[in-house]
Amino acid sequence: MPLKALFAARPERWDAYKDPLAVAFDAAGLNVDLRLDHAPEEVDYIIYAPNSALQDFGPFTRAKLVQNLWAGVDSITGNTTLKIPLARMVDFGLRQGMVEWVTGHTLRHHLGMDAHIHNPDHLWQPAVPPLSRNRRVSVLGLGALGLACAEALAALGFDVAGWSRRPKTHDKITCFSGEDGLTQALAHGEICILLLPCTHATQNTLNAATLALMPQGSFVINPGRGALIDDDALLAALDTGQIAHATLDVFRIEPLPEAHPFWAHPRVTVTPHIASETRAQTCSEVVAENIRRCEAGEPLLHLVDRAAGY
Repeated sequence: MPLKALFAARPERWDAYKDPLAVAFDAAGLNVDLRLDHAPEEVDYIIYAPNSALQDFGPFTRAKLVQNLWAGVDSITGNTTLKIPLARMVDFGLRQGMVEWVTGHTLRHHLGMDAHIHNPDHLWQPAVPPLSRNRRVSVLGLGALGLACAEALAALGFDVAGWSRRPKTHDKITCFSGEDGLTQALAHGEICILLLPCTHATQNTLNAATLALMPQGSFVINPGRGALIDDDALLAALDTGQIAHATLDVFRIEPLPEAHPFWAHPRVTVTPHIASETRAQTCSEVVAENIRRCEAGEPLLHLVDRAAGY
């Protein structure tokens, strides 16, 4: 009998995922009947995106795992109908996409590229940027994505510090943890990159008090979650010059409302939640591997700690 898997994402994503998932299941030696419309009581596995129509997991009495297609799980961890294990997506495509976006915008601010790209007065300003080893970068959040970005920036020669809730060590990255460590990480970073999960503990990590801890004229890059930043506090810090520029990919409300002051602020760059996208081909391999592990009684990959929120 084939395993029954429900593709519970937006229907328009089906065409992109069905063939890569079928290939991955076959490569993993799995016999899977993947559909958009299995009867809930017959479903063994749910392949899930939080913006799908499925919000009540109660009828899925046989299901063994909800495999999220997104790295973020903050919109599902509080769902009281979800009683079975939940796995978040960690895969090469997500990781590489994030590394490329973060590295690009870090280099943009480090090199001062905006002054040359937007120069309507044709000013000749031969200011030479420092070498990367003389630029301090902080990455808040050293999970899979944050650590990959920190390592990539360290490989380019940047003086990289990272902050995480739990203590970590790394031979190329200065690691901080805890409340005192956050203060140290913020004071370190001339460029601060936010890649924390969104939980009650991390909301408004950047606020009036913490923004004031950063070096004068620092840069903020947020591809993590919109709620990590107090919007009003950031706007105030931009207006005073405490923060030189903010590049933001995520927001409390998406799409970002047309009237939001971020759109018109000259020191804000808005990108439309494109820093890292789940790629069907690479993530399908993770989905298949987790189902294989579950069927074999092996430990699952990237299980979410519901109490911690990620």
